[in-house]
Amino acid sequence: MIDTVLLVDDDRAVREALGQTLELADLHPILAGSTIEAKDHVSPDFPGVVVTDIRMPGKDGFALLDHIRAVDPDLPVILLTGEGDIPMAVRGIGAGAFDFLEKPCAPADLLAVIRKALASRALVLENRRLKRELKAGDAAARLIFGQSPQASELRERIRTAARAGTEVLVTGEPGTGIPKVAEVIHLVSPAARRPFVKLSAASVTPELLAQAFEQAGDGSLFLDEITGLSPAAQFALLELLEAGGGARLLAGSQRDLAVEAQEGRFHSDLTLKLDAMRVRIPTLRERPEDIPVLFRHYVAQACEQANLPVPEITEEVTARLLAQDWPGNARALMNAAMRFALGIDEDDGEAEDGGLVEQMARVERSLLEQALRRHGGNASSAARALRLPRKTFYDKLARHGIRPEAFRS
Repeated sequence: MIDTVLLVDDDRAVREALGQTLELADLHPILAGSTIEAKDHVSPDFPGVVVTDIRMPGKDGFALLDHIRAVDPDLPVILLTGEGDIPMAVRGIGAGAFDFLEKPCAPADLLAVIRKALASRALVLENRRLKRELKAGDAAARLIFGQSPQASELRERIRTAARAGTEVLVTGEPGTGIPKVAEVIHLVSPAARRPFVKLSAASVTPELLAQAFEQAGDGSLFLDEITGLSPAAQFALLELLEAGGGARLLAGSQRDLAVEAQEGRFHSDLTLKLDAMRVRIPTLRERPEDIPVLFRHYVAQACEQANLPVPEITEEVTARLLAQDWPGNARALMNAAMRFALGIDEDDGEAEDGGLVEQMARVERSLLEQALRRHGGNASSAARALRLPRKTFYDKLARHGIRPEAFRS
């Protein structure tokens, strides 16, 4: 049961009084008089929430908030503010706090916010538990979509590569999802519960390579676009692989390693070592029957993220999808699905040019400013008018750099 509240306040009388309020509400308080004392109780699996005063000697509530965000960004932190400290609390919301309360606060108000935070924490921990359980299953069946023979063959090849335990080279055209397939290989392998470290090969130095192997431990290290490795990093990688032990290497490439080696851009011995186990991802052109399946999945995913109803995918829409070559493969199809879910016409040139995120950000900013202007800079009233929870509203203000006081007359 998620019922623990870490209560942090340097004032002993206040701390004990609030602790008693929590106990009377059948909650389990842990009392701490300082940020340093509170840190000992914070962990990624902490079964509760944190309530902390902002103003404390030494390291204040913001220091504790920063520490908690580093340990677990999903752990709710409720800030307690003194009279006149509302601007500081707003700053805390922008830094990731769950909510804030002004002292002295009524027990009913305190408990209402805490119970809301506990419910949020319970959902996060339950989702994490379910994800761990799902990862123990067949990730290839869950995460590699498609009904074509090529999709079935890809899933089987992933399982074979996962069992082999050797280095794996994942190849495919741009947009086919090389990093995703590499992670699925890791999730299907016996190392599924161990670390999966992902790096862009172009940014890797010999020193960083050694650190990455150490970080991955007995898990998997994925180097995306392996041909981007510098000659020094290629040599260092070959030495690490020949030494054996430690993390398993998964490499990704859109290029032909044999050609790269032939033309002197890639170490020939490293090419032979990596190419022993290859997983090639088929293009959408090779499996057109999977295009409607993937499109439906991406549309449903986009609608869930945007909290929108799933629109009807007509035969005309499907025919238009099948008539295209999809040189951008799954990534291009995913972008098309997002535009479809948001009701943006495929012929909208501005959306095609990749301006969708910027357009949505401008619309959101405009709505926030209009609401604040209508309500004379009163943030609470503006949040209610937009039907947004107060924390979400303050998060959005912080993201856009909007100050409510600028709209007060």
